[in-house]
Amino acid sequence: MKGIKIFSPATVANLACGFDVIGLALDFPKDEIFLYKSNNPGIRINRIHGTSLPNDPKKNVAFVALQFLLKKYQQKFEKEEKIGFEIELIKNIHPGSGIGSSAASAAGVVYGANILLGNPFSTIQLIRFAMEGERVASGTAHADNVAPAIMGGVTLVRSYKPLDITRLHSPNELWVSIIHPQIEIRTSDAREILKQKILMTDAIRQWGNIGALVAGLYQEDYGLISRSLEDVIVEPIRAMLIPAFYELKIRCKEIGALGGGISGSGPSVFMLSKGNHTAKKVTEVMNRVYSPLKVDYKTYTSPINQQGVKWSKIL
Repeated sequence: MKGIKIFSPATVANLACGFDVIGLALDFPKDEIFLYKSNNPGIRINRIHGTSLPNDPKKNVAFVALQFLLKKYQQKFEKEEKIGFEIELIKNIHPGSGIGSSAASAAGVVYGANILLGNPFSTIQLIRFAMEGERVASGTAHADNVAPAIMGGVTLVRSYKPLDITRLHSPNELWVSIIHPQIEIRTSDAREILKQKILMTDAIRQWGNIGALVAGLYQEDYGLISRSLEDVIVEPIRAMLIPAFYELKIRCKEIGALGGGISGSGPSVFMLSKGNHTAKKVTEVMNRVYSPLKVDYKTYTSPINQQGVKWSKIL
């Protein structure tokens, strides 16, 4: 194969209580990436549709992630011919949305390159390469978006040193409603306002919620999932950046949502529901809350994407 088309999903990170360790993949929206193997050494981004991204390759997450993969490949197979890649990005996930735009780019290109090279790298290695793209976007190489984008479903980062990631069970009836206010909150800026020290009582409460959320997913106990979707550390600080945040949460839960919070660093807000019918009603409530506000927005309703990145051969 010389080229493939890649579909790389949006993701929701943190899931309220799981800051930097828990994330899930969405069926919609998703980026489209055309990736071609080239005999000319190096990486070229030929075209980007849908948004404006940095022209400097060192500031482009797709370029950086793929550069790490290519460097590792050439070290591993030093006697093989020099190769390169050409990329065309169709960005359907808006940068700064909080639903994994940078992760979709980074995860998609490394996943696709691995296929074109004959699958020399493991899933955990691909996640490491994609994390380097995330470092460019946010200043830290976190995996809570790129892991579910590559692995699908709901994932948990047990450790960063060494990198240890596991996929969690996700109930088939678990759906996600998302509202994306059209304001940009840079991940790096959202991290700067976080406290560097937290109370032990808050930490204990957060740990309890994380453990209970994992148990709720495996037991398909929607009541336990609902009670666990509480963030006492990050959300109280970041909520001030999102218009009508608490009104959204209250009204969505009144209509039947299990609960939710800030997706990644924001400004998107996610709510989990049992079943498609409830999730669509929750999305309608999101629209009603935001329609009187002088803020443009988009809404999405999606099941959990169980596969992660998908691809097809370019004929």
